[in-house]
Amino acid sequence: MSLDRPRAPWPYDFLPQVPSFEVTSTDVAEGVTLASAQVAGSDVSPQLSWSGFPAQAAQFAVTCFDPDAPTGSGWWHWMMLSLDASVTELATGADADPPEGAVQLRNDSGKAGYSGAAPPPGDPEHRYIFAVHALGSPIEVPASASMAVGAFHITFNVVARGLVTGVYRNE
Repeated sequence: MSLDRPRAPWPYDFLPQVPSFEVTSTDVAEGVTLASAQVAGSDVSPQLSWSGFPAQAAQFAVTCFDPDAPTGSGWWHWMMLSLDASVTELATGADADPPEGAVQLRNDSGKAGYSGAAPPPGDPEHRYIFAVHALGSPIEVPASASMAVGAFHITFNVVARGLVTGVYRNE
């Protein structure tokens, strides 16, 4: 089997376009290889901060998605929903101790919280898109819901989005 394949499309190109805002991280830098803490085995969610979002943000949601996973549908590494509008930062490891009221859905690795980067050995470099979604109205999604249900609610309530994308390749 050849691992040469075209890179997956950018997933946000297929969703309604919304304004952007700044997302920064002490753990993830745009286009830079993820640290070992954010890789499978360590599974530590990165620090994220955000600013410049619209005043109408009622809640935030945070996701991590790998569009390059060889599944035909990408790979969800993390989804934290129902973050209060006053929350503008998550500390490193926040998935293990989420803010009050936050809901984490079971990711594609089968656990609630963050699962680190784990591309198949020899696969081309994968992109890990950490997105903060500003939501115009609160959403209520039970922790038992699928990631697709969570993404649906995000998509139809998002008023702005900020991204930071790390990369990783498993030699």
